[in-house]
Amino acid sequence: MYRLVYWPQLPGRGEFVRLILEDVGAEYVDVARLPRDEGGGVPAILALRDGERPGQFGFAPPYLHDGDLLIAQMPNICQYLARRHGLVPDDAALQAIANQHLLTLADVLAETHDTHHPISVASHYEDQVDAAMEKSRWFVSERLPRWMRYFEEQLTRNGGQFFVGVQTSYVDLAAFQILAGLEYAFPRGFAAAVAGAPQLQALRVRVGERDGIAAYLTSPRRLPFNQHGIFRQYPELDLA
Repeated sequence: MYRLVYWPQLPGRGEFVRLILEDVGAEYVDVARLPRDEGGGVPAILALRDGERPGQFGFAPPYLHDGDLLIAQMPNICQYLARRHGLVPDDAALQAIANQHLLTLADVLAETHDTHHPISVASHYEDQVDAAMEKSRWFVSERLPRWMRYFEEQLTRNGGQFFVGVQTSYVDLAAFQILAGLEYAFPRGFAAAVAGAPQLQALRVRVGERDGIAAYLTSPRRLPFNQHGIFRQYPELDLA
């Protein structure tokens, strides 16, 4: 029984971990979504973030408990779970390539977040709209098309269906979430950027049809994107 600890109202970085757990049918508890009197809520996150337990601790969620082991950092957690549950090849070289791809996808996350909070995460969006529009104009016109071309080429060089090896890996699941988030945040810009990436679009469909993922997407466990997460929909930033 895994214990995932992440902000209860956000898909965010925790969603990449959830997709793996749901895909492989692992038993897990989404701790912060539990009532506070059952050890859940935001206090469960703060206790880990602030080091209120013996041993080492992570700087920020998501956190994953596997028995007595506590690990943090989304790519690290995903790699750990993928190795345990067969969502990455056994070959060490391919594992390194998979980790490279996931870290690159994490770069996309960071750039996307910076479109609506380019100055400070401590300030409201409304206090940095002008900077956000300038950042988003560059992101939608330059970076988003470049990201789509890059990932399409990576798929092509690996045969067109999977990012790593010859079967679905945790990288494919992560790419699914990135594509869904970008479409939510920049519907016009994303449509233009992904038009020349048919293999990426096909991968997204295949991942969404996997038994565990399809069941999860229609369940109440799947949180919708919202205006508090990494992917936010501000129409004025969709400068396609």
